[in-house]
This record gives sequence, structure tokens and C-alpha cells, in this order.
Amino acid sequence: MKFISCLFVFSVAIGQAVAEGDWPSFRGPKALGVSDNANLPIEWSDKKNVEWKVAVTGLGWSGPVVHSGRVYLTTAVSDGEFEKRKPGLYFGGERREPIKHMHHFLVLCLELATGEFLWQKEVLEARPLTPIHVKNSYAAETPVTDGERVYAYFGSHGLYCLDMTGKLIWKKMFKPYKMRNAWGTGASPVLDGDQLIIVNDNEEESWVAAFDKLTGRELWKTKRDEPSNWATPFVWKHDGGKELVLSGRRRTRSYDLFGKELWSFQWKSKTSIVIPTPFAAHGLLYVASGYVGDREKHVYAIRPGAKGDISIHSGEDSNKFVAWYDNRAAPYNPTPLVYGDEFYTLYDFGFIACRDAKTGKLHYVKERINPDKQAGFTASPWAYRGHVFALSEAGDTYVFKAGEKYKLVRVNHTGGMSMANPALAGDRLLIRNQTHLFSIREKK
Repeated sequence: MKFISCLFVFSVAIGQAVAEGDWPSFRGPKALGVSDNANLPIEWSDKKNVEWKVAVTGLGWSGPVVHSGRVYLTTAVSDGEFEKRKPGLYFGGERREPIKHMHHFLVLCLELATGEFLWQKEVLEARPLTPIHVKNSYAAETPVTDGERVYAYFGSHGLYCLDMTGKLIWKKMFKPYKMRNAWGTGASPVLDGDQLIIVNDNEEESWVAAFDKLTGRELWKTKRDEPSNWATPFVWKHDGGKELVLSGRRRTRSYDLFGKELWSFQWKSKTSIVIPTPFAAHGLLYVASGYVGDREKHVYAIRPGAKGDISIHSGEDSNKFVAWYDNRAAPYNPTPLVYGDEFYTLYDFGFIACRDAKTGKLHYVKERINPDKQAGFTASPWAYRGHVFALSEAGDTYVFKAGEKYKLVRVNHTGGMSMANPALAGDRLLIRNQTHLFSIREKK
């Protein structure tokens, strides 16, 4: 069955070649969503500053990753019609039974400079084992690459290691666990040295495990007392060493790189769903959980060196290891952003707020950024060249001047339902929507 068809590439590369940066994982090299490249684009549309645009078959909300001039992407192709996805935060999207059509789980490789497809590999042909929310896809997890191999994780449908030619090196299959409300999976894999780490928080038997990236051999596995979560793990590197941080609905926990728990905290008040990924800046670890239906939406800024229980209690906003806490600062789906000295929160309903990243002091609170309340925001914000960017599900990117004062600079429209996180690869911005992948680059 041939999937790559009617692909079109236009406005091919212009000017002299420039050094191409790598974006090997979810939210980039340090999970920050930030680049210091001074040539990344500020202004674009579905035609302006579009270096190339290619049709991507199937459906996937995984972000593109980039290494050594190649782009890797995952998708799931159905043999039948799939239910139309639509922008906006809405309830009632649960689908209690798996989609009945045969699916083809694919890993795609493109040339960064031209958008030309180099290869595709079908790693699994099967009828889906688990149901998903109508807005989810069976290719929700962003792959990760070390430049020699690419690792594609499809949740209940397996973990796959491919070499740079598309040859399958090894694979791991897992039990198809039940997820909360049949929403499906979403936490992406991470690499640390020779360890490939995945977390599988579900309604039956939650765990985090590390696999040898060369062979797929399980190195260690730790059970977790957690229900379903969707936050990608984070390896926090600081002067005291490295630790693996996993957000959780019951507790956020840190482990050493052998799966032994180091510290944890319980949310100050009940949190219903955890999606944002932990990340670090200014020597602090930031952890967030902000389900729209929860009374409080937590952000914790944590100092390194913790051991044991570091929970804060009623009447407290900090302790020895919690530098600051705010119960109004977290989003639902997007991961917050630290750029410069500011901490930005992009709320799903189309607001943005800004705080001091080191102290939590509020600079501005919940400015309305888009008049279309139905559009919603799922992709995490990103930043470069003194600007903050927020991509709506309707395919509009809102561009703000970074800093303590709110200033919307412009809105860039590429269109198409958009939920995937972009890649910042050298001076190229790669944006994926439901049907296409764009390479956006300023003309010199």
C-alpha cells in the first residue's frame, strides 16, 4: 500500500546554506521550547516565508524532530474514514471502543533542506488495541533521536528503534492498558546517555522504565502509584547531578537514573489531570498542573538537592526546596515557558499571563489574546529573537514581544487544525498541522 502520494514541495531553499541546528526531542534539546538563533522567522503565512510545504498522510499530533539535516515524524494511517477533528476545548469526546479500521503506524523521514521524503517505515499494521478521545490520535507521542537512531513510541502500540535508513533495529510491545475516560496516551520518550526512558501511567498498572537504546533490553522498571497521566518525563541536570522528574496526579516524584525515588510532593490541593512537562531554568525546576475544571492550577518552582517529602502545606507558598508556588499559574494542555527572566502561561481558552521566573511575582494576568473562544490552544508556546509564540488549534500563531508588559505584535496564519509542538531547527521553524508540515524560513 503506497502512502506517499501527491506530495508537493514549493519555494525551494534559497540563498546559501546555513548551519542546521538539531531539535531532537519534545520541546527541543533542554525541553525549553527556546532557541537563540537570530535568523528564525517572526512573520509568515501559509505562503509568505514558506520554504517548503509537504502533505503528511494519516493523522498524528506528534511534533517533528530534527537531527543532522533530517526530519523525523510519526503518523497513523487508517484504512477507513476517521472522525473529523475540530478545534476547541469540549467535553463528550470520549470514544469507548477502539477504532475498527486497520491502521498503519508509520515513521517518516524527510530532508530538512527541501522537504523531500527520504523514506517511510511501517512499524505496525493492526486494528487499534485501545480507544482514544476524538481529538487525540494514535500517533500522539513525539519521537526522539540521537542522530544515529530514531525512537518512535506509539503508546499501547509499541516502541520502535530505527536506524537512519529506516531499518527496524528492535521493538518492544506493551500491554494495552486502560486510560482514563478512554482518552488514549500522549507522554513522549526521552533519551539520557544510553537509556531510553518512557512512562506509562494508566488505570491498571503504572510504571516508568528505561531501555538500552542499542538493544531494547530493559535496564530497570519502577512501579508507580499513579492513575492516568500525560506528562513527558524530564531529566533534570544540575550541579548536584541528574534526576528523572515525573509529574503525577497523586504526587510529583523525582528518581535517580536507576529508578529509585529521591523526593516527591503532593499537590497543595487536588489536581485532576497532569499534562504539562517539567522543565528547568535559572537553577529551578518548574512543575505545573492546571486542568480547566480544577479550582486551583498549580505551579511549583523547586530548588535542587531535595530528599524525601517536600510538600508545602496550608498557609505556605514556599519551603526549603520550593522556591515559590502559585495556585493560579498553570495551564491545562500547554507546557509553560521560561524565556529570559519571565515565566509565561498559555491558557487553553486563549489567554496569556506572565510572572517573574525566579520569584513568581505577577507581571500581567490573563490577557485575552484571541477573540475566537472556540479555537483553543494545545501546542506549547515557544520563544526566540525577543518574542513569544503561541499556536492556536485553528492554525494562527500569536506573536508577542517578550517582557514584563503585554504586547501582541502580530498574528501569523498557516491554517489547518494544529495541535503539534513545532521544531526550531537552525533558522527554520517547522510547524505541523492536521494535513501538512511547513518549513518556515525568512528569505535572505
